[in-house]
Amino acid sequence: MDTNLLATLADARPNWHLVMIGPVVKIDPSILPQRPNIHYLGGKSYQELPAYISGWQVALLPFALNESTTFISPTKTPEYLAAGKPVVSTPIRDVVRPYGEQGLVHIADTAAEFVLAVEEAMTQRDDQEWQRKVEAFMQDMSWDQTWHGMVELMAQASREKHSI
Repeated sequence: MDTNLLATLADARPNWHLVMIGPVVKIDPSILPQRPNIHYLGGKSYQELPAYISGWQVALLPFALNESTTFISPTKTPEYLAAGKPVVSTPIRDVVRPYGEQGLVHIADTAAEFVLAVEEAMTQRDDQEWQRKVEAFMQDMSWDQTWHGMVELMAQASREKHSI
């Protein structure tokens, strides 16, 4: 998580409430920005998450850009889109491609751009065209399809290995 980005966002828009869900791992809790409008709720069960997400206007992916995040592929991206939430992310490669390139997710390089992107994303709540694009993009995405695709790739690799 880009803690500086989070602090800047909270300071720039003190009337926004930034709700952070998830355990704090791989980061010293003492460096988390503390602001009246930042709420760290800790980990939640999968059963609880829809209730929280339903109250959000925008879903944020404020990942720090570093060696640890170079090759991540946040599963939160399609989950947030499936929940009908506009998403704003830092330029994580697997979010930029394909979601940013398809105009499904807002990508912001700087804190100032992130603030503007969140403001723009807030206007998408009733954007029927955006919702249709998201639905069309995601209609063939499921964990079952991903699993079947991976099984087929492994079978293909095994066949190729044995034919050598």
